[in-house]
Amino acid sequence: MEKIPMTRAGATALETELKHLKTEERPAIIKAIAEAREHGDLSENAEYHSAKEKQSFIEGRIKELEGVISLADIIDTTKLSGAIKFGATVTLVDEDTDEEKTYQIVGEYEANIEKGLLNIKSPIARALIGKEEGDSVEVRTPGGEKSYEVLKISYS
Repeated sequence: MEKIPMTRAGATALETELKHLKTEERPAIIKAIAEAREHGDLSENAEYHSAKEKQSFIEGRIKELEGVISLADIIDTTKLSGAIKFGATVTLVDEDTDEEKTYQIVGEYEANIEKGLLNIKSPIARALIGKEEGDSVEVRTPGGEKSYEVLKISYS
C-alpha cells in the first residue's frame, strides 16, 4: 500500500477521532442497542434499526481511520523551507479581485477548505507546488481559470 502524507496536526486529529469513537461512541451505541432489544419485537423496532445503522457507520469509520493511520507518513513541516511543497502555508492574492487567501497544503484525509487546509491533490495545490514567493500561478478550477500571486510561504 502507498503511504499517505500527513502533517502532525492532521495525524493527531485522526487519532483523537478514533479514540473518541472507540471509547465513547462505540459503548454508547452498544448500550442503545441493548435498550432497544428490551422493547421486544425487533422486526418493527425503529430504535433498534436506527441504532444498528449507526453502529455500522461507527465501525466502518473506525476501520477507515485505523487503515489511514497505519499508512500515515507524518511529515515534520517545521524542518522544511524554500519553494512550495507539502505542508507549506501559502498566502495568495487573487490577481482579479485582490482578495487574499491563506492555505496550508495538507494530505487528503486532513483537508478542510473552510479551515484553510488544502488537499495536496486539488488543482490549486498542484499548481502551487514548486512555486516561489512573487511567482504568478494560473489555476484551472471547475469554476474557470484563476490567477494568483504567491505573497508568502511559511512552514510551521
